[in-house]
Amino acid sequence: MVCDKCEKKLGKVVTPDVWKAGARNTTEGGGRKVDENKLLTGRSNRFSPYTTSFKKCRICKSNIHQAHAHFCTGCAYKKGICAMCGVKLIDVKNYKQSSA
Repeated sequence: MVCDKCEKKLGKVVTPDVWKAGARNTTEGGGRKVDENKLLTGRSNRFSPYTTSFKKCRICKSNIHQAHAHFCTGCAYKKGICAMCGVKLIDVKNYKQSSA
């Protein structure tokens, strides 16, 4: 779960989506440049498995495999917060939030 503000920080895939309506990475509408080298332009938004240290979740201290995130997806879902900035997205008071 990420908020609308943090959705811009998410990584973009190299190939365009087959379904064009609602896709972020199409060449129409300024979503993706033609002949753009994603290896050079998308370095900060891409997950690198070869790094020696991964960020730890601030709640459960497990490894996070998402760039720019501070909370793991399980904890963000259970708490109803954004995984990147921690902003409250939904009120989970009356929900039974489980990761299983």
